[in-house]
Amino acid sequence: MSKPYIQFLLFTLLAVCGSCNDEWKEEQFEHYISFKAPLDNEGVSNIYVRYKDNGKTTFLQPMEVSGSTTNESDLTVGVAVDADTLGILNYERFQAREDFYYKQLNNSYFSIPQTVNIKSGENTALMAVDFTLKGIDMVDKWVLPLTILDDPSAKYKPNPRKHYRKALLRINPFNNYSGNYSGTALKVVMEGHENETPIVKSQIRSYVVNENTIFFYAGNIDEDRKDRKNYKVFATFNETGGVTFRAENPEMKFAVKKDASYTITEQMDAVRPYLLHRYITINNVDYEFTDYTLVSTTAIKFKVSGSLILERQLNTQIPDEDQSIEW
Repeated sequence: MSKPYIQFLLFTLLAVCGSCNDEWKEEQFEHYISFKAPLDNEGVSNIYVRYKDNGKTTFLQPMEVSGSTTNESDLTVGVAVDADTLGILNYERFQAREDFYYKQLNNSYFSIPQTVNIKSGENTALMAVDFTLKGIDMVDKWVLPLTILDDPSAKYKPNPRKHYRKALLRINPFNNYSGNYSGTALKVVMEGHENETPIVKSQIRSYVVNENTIFFYAGNIDEDRKDRKNYKVFATFNETGGVTFRAENPEMKFAVKKDASYTITEQMDAVRPYLLHRYITINNVDYEFTDYTLVSTTAIKFKVSGSLILERQLNTQIPDEDQSIEW
């Protein structure tokens, strides 16, 4: 191999290596602006907000600047509510089952800023969303749909992918007693068939009414029933350990047969010592109700008895309550 050819190969190799090193100093991707709101298998991003009867709760929605280099500009990013995306999602997922549709959260329950500032030298910012949820009815599935607006001055670019430019926030208010209760110790039987195998649900979901009250659906009724709103059972927890059950719909013919109570116990995790298990047990659940719409010609009376257990897992190393609970 001739000396000039070897020199040519060495020169080419140095040029290639030099260009490789230089390209890492330059931006490899666009500096797109995105929400950090990953979707779950229901097509929304679940967020958990502490319910307060009086006052607001602030949720901090992350916003990011993509790219391989640091953002070097002060950016003022416009944001707004986006109803169109929610309408498309509802039709694609639920078709004619409008009772399953996500509903856009009413303006009276939240406030958002018109813009979010991202400082030079930073690639993230937090958008403060204030919630005041007193009076909200959780029979419906409330979603706050957000979008990043186009910038007329072209100082920033919204992410062209809709799942990054949009944030579909499914609102889940919580109090000390709401969540998914284990229903394996709760029996549901039809009147006159008490000796037959009872109906048992693995989970019974409860929803916030106020700071000390939740509701769930009576018996084996759940979120799949179109008329579920007619069968709400309210449970109010008092400071002395009692639980009061009631129903607002007189057609249910709801009747409580025993006084219920609750206990709270806590236990640290044996494997993860920072994890606290908190158990809320509702004892002496015993009520009757009438399902008057399941069969159009006949009202069916059900008896419900047993207990319910809610487990919350709390990471004691995280100070923010909504983040410390492992939902």
